[in-house]
Amino acid sequence: MFRQSKTVLQKLRYLSFQGLNPSWRFRSTSATERALQYQAGQKIHGFTVKEVVAVPDLFLTAVKLTHDNTDAQYLHAARDDKNNLFSVQLRTTPMDNTGVPHILEHTVLCGSEKYPCRDPFFNMLNRSLSTFMNAFTASDFTMYPFSTQNEKDFQNLLSVYLDAVFFPCLGELDFRQEGWRLENENPTDPSSPLVFKGVVFNEMKGAFSDNEQVYAQHLQNKLYPDHTYGVVSGGEPLAIPDLSWEQLKHFHATHYHPSNARFFTYGDLPLEQHLKQIQEEALSKFERTEPDTAVPNQLHWDRPREDHVTCSPDAMAPDAAKQNTLCMSYLLGDITDTFEGFTLSLLSSLMVSGPNAPFYKALIEPKIGTDFSSVVGYDGSTKEASFSIGLQGMAEEDIERVKQIIIQTIDEIIANGFEEERIEALLHKIEIQMKHQSTSFGLSLASYIASCWNHDGDPVQLLKVSDSVTQFRQALKNNPHFLQEKVLHYFKDNTHRLTLSMSPDEAYLEKQAKAEQDKLQKKVQALSESDKKDIYEKGLELLSVQSKIQDASCLPALKVSDIEPTIAVTRVEMGAAGGVPVQYCEQPTNGMVYFRAMCSLNSLPEDLKLYVPLFCSVITKMGCGRLDYRQQAQQMELKTGGMSISTSVNPDYSNMDMYEQGVLLSSSCLERNLPDMFHLWSDIFNSPHFDDEERLRVLVMMSAQELANGISYSGHMYTMTRAARNLTPTGELQETFGGMEQVKFMKRVAEMPDLTQVLRTLPRIKRHILNPLNMRCAVNATPQKMSNAAGQLDNFMCNVASNKKDCKPVLPNITERPLDPLAAPGSGPSRKLVAEPNFKPCQMKTFFPMPFPINFVSECIRTVPFTHEDYASLNILARMMTAKYLHGEIREKGGAYGGGARMGGGLFTFYSYRDPNSVQTLSAFRKGVDWARSGQFTQQDIDEAKLSVFSAVDSPVAPSDKGMGRFLSGITDELKQAHRERLFAVTDKRIVDVAGRYLGIGRRTCGVAIMGPENDTIKKDPSWVVK
Repeated sequence: MFRQSKTVLQKLRYLSFQGLNPSWRFRSTSATERALQYQAGQKIHGFTVKEVVAVPDLFLTAVKLTHDNTDAQYLHAARDDKNNLFSVQLRTTPMDNTGVPHILEHTVLCGSEKYPCRDPFFNMLNRSLSTFMNAFTASDFTMYPFSTQNEKDFQNLLSVYLDAVFFPCLGELDFRQEGWRLENENPTDPSSPLVFKGVVFNEMKGAFSDNEQVYAQHLQNKLYPDHTYGVVSGGEPLAIPDLSWEQLKHFHATHYHPSNARFFTYGDLPLEQHLKQIQEEALSKFERTEPDTAVPNQLHWDRPREDHVTCSPDAMAPDAAKQNTLCMSYLLGDITDTFEGFTLSLLSSLMVSGPNAPFYKALIEPKIGTDFSSVVGYDGSTKEASFSIGLQGMAEEDIERVKQIIIQTIDEIIANGFEEERIEALLHKIEIQMKHQSTSFGLSLASYIASCWNHDGDPVQLLKVSDSVTQFRQALKNNPHFLQEKVLHYFKDNTHRLTLSMSPDEAYLEKQAKAEQDKLQKKVQALSESDKKDIYEKGLELLSVQSKIQDASCLPALKVSDIEPTIAVTRVEMGAAGGVPVQYCEQPTNGMVYFRAMCSLNSLPEDLKLYVPLFCSVITKMGCGRLDYRQQAQQMELKTGGMSISTSVNPDYSNMDMYEQGVLLSSSCLERNLPDMFHLWSDIFNSPHFDDEERLRVLVMMSAQELANGISYSGHMYTMTRAARNLTPTGELQETFGGMEQVKFMKRVAEMPDLTQVLRTLPRIKRHILNPLNMRCAVNATPQKMSNAAGQLDNFMCNVASNKKDCKPVLPNITERPLDPLAAPGSGPSRKLVAEPNFKPCQMKTFFPMPFPINFVSECIRTVPFTHEDYASLNILARMMTAKYLHGEIREKGGAYGGGARMGGGLFTFYSYRDPNSVQTLSAFRKGVDWARSGQFTQQDIDEAKLSVFSAVDSPVAPSDKGMGRFLSGITDELKQAHRERLFAVTDKRIVDVAGRYLGIGRRTCGVAIMGPENDTIKKDPSWVVK
């Protein structure tokens, strides 16, 4: 998987810990205390302990070691968390655009000395209970992480990962499959034309069809032109065919060595066991080398530079005439200076984030563009950090004006500094992020330290967040102009500044296609007849290998008997506040309180439905009570961990034509700030502001731009939503709220010259939604604070009681399900579901022509609800068909980046992602059904599918989310346990049976959707609706 540093790793900046959060338990117990026993200088299994540090902020003990023989670096974070993680990262510094580290990342996972089967990585997904397995290529490192809650599984996966990374087969056929190859379009027909194929080749064609990614890539390449950051580590599609198999093997030999590696383990498993296994299975077989992979600092420019690039026009852009992007990017300091990085990251947030930030006021509010440029703020993913600021969705004539505004705003910041309250709000955000617990803490940690450690920075220093906060406060105290001086030094006086503009070129895709054609012609013209024969034979050889049933018996595997037979029970209490039902769930939340409320949409008139997502996104950002929108944003930052509203559509667990429709209010805060959080919600209920058209326009433009930008990345989600549209009543609603229908609606709203009609719609929606009579709440907090939380919730309900209105449901059939499943029907509070007993599913095939060179393909089939006896068999079938049939057909043979089948919400869904094929993939889906019906699978295949399904079913749940499945969809622990037993009981007979009964031709009602380049076959076929 290619990770573009500026867009993906941006999420791992200092202020986006995304789960840097303390432990499941209140006091540190065994794992952290055990690790404190180690001492500097101690020798363990070929390693020497260098440092042992308690990090109480994060409830962990860090142990830093070095391998004696190879100098491999090792960090262990001991913490009382069962979700243990391993990661090994290697500094990979390519000097060309062939994508060698990325293709290598794919190829090492295709078989190794100890595990010579064809695809150990994808096979292990089904032989393990892993909670995460992947690999990433960044600009200057490649990382291989996995996590699991099972000790035996950890050892199995560690063995496979170590062998893959250090002793891979790197076979030529694997290189051709994963990287690139010249092959006949139809490999069995030597007269069919030669074309480029390959998984990474297609993945990167997909990546470069995303304008945001194109821009981010150019910006990095041009800001750091002198070394590895000047090239595309993922591979530039037309340079990928310049890579040879020999070069790939050479890159592995020079970069994949323990002397160039950093090992990280996390969790409650004992460190000694990890060290012993890593030493015995890998490191003992190596001697130290001196890897030549260090990245030199970029030579500083003595004057700023300007550059321009082009991209493809965006059909979904809010304004077709405004599709230019402009950004100024500054080279900052070395990321191994931890405190400087912390300061610049905070400074970036103060300059850019939220409506009180100077750049937001200067660039976003005048509505010159639709949103900040795709790269914005501090980026610490390269050896020297950068800061970028600019706009997208602007007119060409505004480019000079925007440059002036940026320069001017920097001057104003130097003159005026920042309000103290804004700095406090940011430091409060850090406190919350350290307290909030996510389930993937180990992975967040590994990603967070990766870049700094990669360049020999101290990862332990990075973990000491409180030290940086204290030092920051002291620096401000000693020098009130501390931050302004940083702005002067890094921005005003910095000559290493790149101004990059991007504009759409109508012929962009045509030029790309022509360049690919020219490259292909050049390669083909150089071939002799015997070369062509050789290509044909190699194509047949690859096809024959891909078509063989794999023998994966050499791989370690858990057994179905290793799966826990019963689930852990989550206790909840039902209560009420001001007549509104409340679910209380006591959890070790580290002093945080999590509040949710579900508000029904049953009384909302149909004509307002399309506006609901817009209402949800603006209602918390327009101001409320005595606060304007700036003050409201400030209070939310100071007093809460965020407040949001989102649409929620939940199909019933036992009836396909019943569902609950609503919006979900979500917020969190430190216990001490509960009254303030509920006060903010009270103001949103009682006196939201709907009078500021200028503010609404800013929010609409940003929202429409974000939706348009997301299509090329999430095309598979949009096609799955559209394919499901006519199959169930929820499908229609999900398309309205989150499908292409919503994208197009927001584009129309963004194009409206006058938004007063939209402004008038918002209070109408609010009257129906924010109504305590249609509401139920959930609170997750510590046992000690639950009664306080209940009291505050009572006060909140009293404060909003005036909003109670008895509104009639719009649809006639409402079914009540008791919130407490043990209560007699009608005796207590209930969920009010809409029933559509006369719903008739219908077939529909939709094609969305899009300016991408790749397709997203989906087919959906209506089956059965969650509690039906066949649901479990269909679930196992989807997983098995993905692993044992579709992966081979769609990815290995077809060259798509991904594809498979999934079961959920009563629908059996096939999908492909970044796929060079379109209609051919639909026939692969159908052949998958034939394969299942023929029963060509083994008991081992079924067991592996069960392991894979259970790893999802049993994935860890954070304290903040416990009890939420029951709250949202009524699925109790008893229903989950019954489903679990049905999963265990699935047999080969049941799988063949459900494949025939639900998925066989003539038995099914299905929807199909494809998104991709212009397609003549589809255009000529009258059964398709072309949008």
